[in-house]
Amino acid sequence: MAHLRSGRRLALAVPVVLSLTASLGLLPSAASAAPAADGPVLSYVVNVGPGHGVAHRVRKAIAEAGGSVVIAYDRIGVIVVHSANPAFAEAVRTVPGVDSAGATRNAPLPAQSTTDVGTPKVLGAGEAAAAGARAADGQDPLEPLQWDLPAIKADKAHEKTLGSRKVTVAVIDTGVDDTHPDIAPNFDREASADCVSGRPDTTDGAWRPSASESPHGTHVAGEIAAAKNGVGVTGVAPGVRVAGIKVGNPDGYFYTEAVVCGFVWAAEHHVDVTNNSYYTDPWYFNCTTDPDQRALVDAVARASRYAEEQGAVNVAAAGNERYDLASHAITDPVSPNDGTPAERVIDPHACYDIPTQLPGVVTVAATGAKGLKSSFSNYGLGVIDIAAPGGDSTAYQAPRPPATSGLVLGPLPGGKWGYMAGTSMATPHVAGVAALIKSTHPHASAALVKALLYAEADATPCTDPYDIDGDGKVDAVCEGTRNRNGFYGWGTADALAAVTR
Repeated sequence: MAHLRSGRRLALAVPVVLSLTASLGLLPSAASAAPAADGPVLSYVVNVGPGHGVAHRVRKAIAEAGGSVVIAYDRIGVIVVHSANPAFAEAVRTVPGVDSAGATRNAPLPAQSTTDVGTPKVLGAGEAAAAGARAADGQDPLEPLQWDLPAIKADKAHEKTLGSRKVTVAVIDTGVDDTHPDIAPNFDREASADCVSGRPDTTDGAWRPSASESPHGTHVAGEIAAAKNGVGVTGVAPGVRVAGIKVGNPDGYFYTEAVVCGFVWAAEHHVDVTNNSYYTDPWYFNCTTDPDQRALVDAVARASRYAEEQGAVNVAAAGNERYDLASHAITDPVSPNDGTPAERVIDPHACYDIPTQLPGVVTVAATGAKGLKSSFSNYGLGVIDIAAPGGDSTAYQAPRPPATSGLVLGPLPGGKWGYMAGTSMATPHVAGVAALIKSTHPHASAALVKALLYAEADATPCTDPYDIDGDGKVDAVCEGTRNRNGFYGWGTADALAAVTR
């Protein structure tokens, strides 16, 4: 199932293919003698040269191979197609003008989730009341429980500025409950959409999770921009705006067509930062030696690059499997997660976690309440760019009172608050700091915001030896220097530096 970087994984339902018109920038389904449908309906991406329209021969080839076009993102040359022809991708790859093509999934639509791990711990009324009694003047009532804010000096940053309302962070995730009292004041409806099908749905509220869907995106959105309004928690950048771009389907899968749609939507609505706390299903690592997986890397890379070209800083979670992403070999036992996983040993220099390991993406590792790499966080010299609070077991890294949990507190749908942990929680801290940098330097390019993010980070030396559970055995080896290493990248994100330098 899909991989949320807080540990929860989910699956997918794709809507019926619509008849689309060229006037909308979409491609109609071509009528031709297509092969008989002799397999399950799958979704595909076909990657071609970008331009003002897909060549007639490619449209014709898609139809002749039994494909029906859902949407064509002409500016990046990615076409989303549904087909029941098992040989569809193989046939289309031979067409002149097609750079790559591949299935975005292995299971037919809809797929079924096989795992459900890491649901949030809802904050109890007693703990909330006790925190409110301890809140100092100017603090939101639950802020005393947010050990993660002083860990990156966000509390000090808020004395200078809360961030600019001209800055928007898009949460590309499971959806955002914009009715939550901590999120509603800062929600950007115009930059929000549901991209699950691969084409944007802007129906009012389409970006919200249903009652049965993951609260993940709502929690992430609150960590970034929960309003400083006398209610609940405070975000890292409580004065900026936050949008919800829903790409996780009801069962929790984040398929390529949805992720591509999310980045393109963010690009075309000129958001300043995107937060990506997931990996693109069904492959944890996509190997470019496989034609299907190579097409997925190609499609998501085009979309994320387009977002950055339009000014967005793309921030992504490193993952929670304790992998050394810079090692020579990694054992991946979970792919494909929408079918029958088979253990495989991959070369991390040819197989990529997307969007996390794509060029230009800010890759974030997690730290706990003691400032050490979280027990679960992936790491790797040259892969990790920066670190931020993502929480850890209180048994390993307990916070100082009055905070009581080593996890990260944030909003949950339905006006609630709760604790979650993961590199999913570290990423919004970095996205929030990037938003503060953009607020301080409104004309800065995405490249400059990233450069400032790294230059202003607190240099954090390797933890050596790293024995997080105290059993006398080294749990991970950190390589590199004080100023850049495999656990913390350029260092720990610094919100105060973001608003004062």
